[in-house]
Amino acid sequence: MIIGNSQNQGSDPLNESARGKLQSRRSKINDEICRELKMRAGAENLYRAASNRKMKETVALELQFVNSNLQLLKEELSELNSSVDIYQNDSSSVTVPMIPLGLKETNDVHFAAPFKDYIIDHYSEDPERFRSAINDLDDLRQSARTPSRDEAGIDLLLEYYNQLYFVEKRLFPSNKSTSSIYFHWYDSLTGVPSSQRTVGFEKGSILFNIGSLYTQMGCRQDRSTLEGVEAAIGNFQKAAGAFYYLQDRFSHAPSMDMQPQTLIMLVQLMMSQAQECTYEKQLLHGLDSSVKGYLDIAQESAQIARMYRETHKMMTCSPLQDYVPFSWVSMVLVKEEHFSALSHYYTALALIENRDSDFDVLEKIFTNFYVDAEMNTVPSDVPQNTEERRTLGKSHMREALLLHEDAMRVHNLCKQLRKIDTCQEVLKQAHDRSLLKFESLESEDDFTEDKSVLSLKPFTNHLLQIIQPDLAKYKVEDFFHDLGPIAIFSARHQWSSPRVIQLTKNDNQGFGFSVRGDAPVIIAIVEPASRAEDCGMKVGDFLVGVNDHDTKWCKHEQIVKLIRSSGNQLKLRLITPLNKDYLKPKLSSSTLNGEPTQTSMVTPTGSTTSGRGPKTRSKLSEWMFKKRDSGKSRSRSKSESDTSNRIIR
Repeated sequence: MIIGNSQNQGSDPLNESARGKLQSRRSKINDEICRELKMRAGAENLYRAASNRKMKETVALELQFVNSNLQLLKEELSELNSSVDIYQNDSSSVTVPMIPLGLKETNDVHFAAPFKDYIIDHYSEDPERFRSAINDLDDLRQSARTPSRDEAGIDLLLEYYNQLYFVEKRLFPSNKSTSSIYFHWYDSLTGVPSSQRTVGFEKGSILFNIGSLYTQMGCRQDRSTLEGVEAAIGNFQKAAGAFYYLQDRFSHAPSMDMQPQTLIMLVQLMMSQAQECTYEKQLLHGLDSSVKGYLDIAQESAQIARMYRETHKMMTCSPLQDYVPFSWVSMVLVKEEHFSALSHYYTALALIENRDSDFDVLEKIFTNFYVDAEMNTVPSDVPQNTEERRTLGKSHMREALLLHEDAMRVHNLCKQLRKIDTCQEVLKQAHDRSLLKFESLESEDDFTEDKSVLSLKPFTNHLLQIIQPDLAKYKVEDFFHDLGPIAIFSARHQWSSPRVIQLTKNDNQGFGFSVRGDAPVIIAIVEPASRAEDCGMKVGDFLVGVNDHDTKWCKHEQIVKLIRSSGNQLKLRLITPLNKDYLKPKLSSSTLNGEPTQTSMVTPTGSTTSGRGPKTRSKLSEWMFKKRDSGKSRSRSKSESDTSNRIIR
């Protein structure tokens, strides 16, 4: 997919949708937090500098007021960031809500002035030629701040992410201290601002927002349909892939939401939600009411419960225990209890509603069906008759009922979760279903004590994998293409200031130099005592202009045609590379047993030409613009012209 001159636009920040209002409010709170932090920093400096006791007391009182405001703003932002219901699907279907992430907010960045200065200083180009490119980059970044919640929004973020590759290579030197551009981003959960001068921070934040947008797209799917639940699975897998890629490729992020521990937790959370959607997909296909069908879905439920248990453990360990919103922790714990209850519920159905013909299946599965607290398999006896199966099934149903009650209790302890009606309805339906079944197993003359049961061994036939972003799929056009091939004309390479030389010759003379390569061509030979040498031409110079033509992107044949069409007057623009000799070929392999092997010469643009041995002619053969001699020399020149060198007359 090639994206160039994109017409993608971000969503209208003034859009009065619920999500638009939420994002707008988050942005305002982030700005207020930033302002309060600046006031606190100023007050702390004043407190340290003050020598008057009364002044210190006044400043201390002001600090208490600022800290109080900061705490209130952070609590309000935390409640907004933990909003779950606002991103859910609007259909009337009753499904358990999923946990989405809000997008990271950022401030405006003004590229124009620093980029123009750098283009003058480093490239010696007229910055006005790149006014449109800089404006396009500004517009693209502004749109990427408010992407739409669909594939078009993902494409927009990926377009900006890939465009940053060219921007970083061309306009951001490796020495960070020389860059005057700061990228400011706010933490997705706490709103704490962070800033860096590296494009890596900008790229990492965009990649985080790609993952966040996928979580929102996953939450908005109608999971009561097969198409919707499959889309939700894919979106959560892609969200996990984006966070995994970010954790694997980027390090030393200044914000907590991009720390490795946070990203690993988010990967686990997204894969847990994807696995939950897989369970819902199996129910949509219809539940197999055989013993094996019930036990398979029971182990699938145990697998989901285990994944949420791991997620909960990550959320409650340092350093995330004071960072992750309480509503998230509560929701994950509710789902852990809920799916643990479902695993026991389906096991009870397998035991109670079985037929005698299913005994062999039951015996085969029960041999390694239970695990202890350390997840070690515990051998168990297979119930031999209907009464034993009923007793064991009743114990599982009782365990399911207790776990459902625990899930409802945790749900009611969280204020944010109590606002989500669908979650409470799902939990109540599951609880009432287990209670009804348990009561049907009770009998007046049954005085048997219910046995305690172990946890089920987690297992799934539908194990999912993360889907990392395919960044190479989204190809973009370099806004700053006119600066030249990026392999040469980048921020990490150095060259002399451009110099213009004027060459003249008679009809029976050459200019006295030869060129080699493509985009840009290199001066390969300068004849001694020639006009070219007298004007300051050097071997290894890049030819970046012929007459009034910019030739950085010109092919070898185009350069030759331009020079030959110039007649006896020629104006050249040259630069001298300072940190690399581009004339030295790089061998792809050495000779073996004395036989010449295939060699490759690397051109300035990174393309290669190959041959066998030294006699091979390649695209990089030198084109000669030398003096014309008479007699024997002229004949020799004519002979050379018939092979690889051509004299321009």
